[in-house]
Amino acid sequence: MNTQLLLNNYSLGAVTLMQISEDQFLDGLRSMDPQVIGAIYDKYFPEVYRYVRYRLNDQHAAEDISSEVFLRLLETVQSRGGPQANLKGWLLSTAAHILTDHLRRHYRRPTEALPEDLLDRGPLASDEYDRREQRRDFQNAYARLTPEQQHVLALRFGEGYSLEETAAVLNKNINAVKALQFRALAALQRSIGDTPYE
Repeated sequence: MNTQLLLNNYSLGAVTLMQISEDQFLDGLRSMDPQVIGAIYDKYFPEVYRYVRYRLNDQHAAEDISSEVFLRLLETVQSRGGPQANLKGWLLSTAAHILTDHLRRHYRRPTEALPEDLLDRGPLASDEYDRREQRRDFQNAYARLTPEQQHVLALRFGEGYSLEETAAVLNKNINAVKALQFRALAALQRSIGDTPYE
């Protein structure tokens, strides 16, 4: 399929967009075709964003990191690099690397935004406090997982990937993914299970 036919199919809508093969996307990307690049962004940005958002509890940072993934894609392709076969895997792997760098910087200088309802002393203030504490405990426990364990949980539960899809992205066999997921969930349970909530 040539680039013009690819673009004509792209203009027909999302159903046809899903029928375009990754090889066709990669060919258009290598030639830096603006419409193909737009189609790649439209198709894969939601998945990259969901992955980052699952691992990071900050909508604005998730948007910035997801956009950075696509900037790196273009920079890498311009320098004659980039994905050779698995575009989605390359994008998610790049997102994981950028996210790891972001988290390292964040943990060196931790900040917490003040909630907008800080002065609201409504009857459910204690419930809100408990929810925040549970969320904070979960985030702290999640942060103590290895990057690989975080990656597996984000793909399996944030993206809803099957074991086979997760194994393909991580370049591991299914049993290794199962073991990694089990260890990650067990570590979370140990960390969070020790904290009582009334």
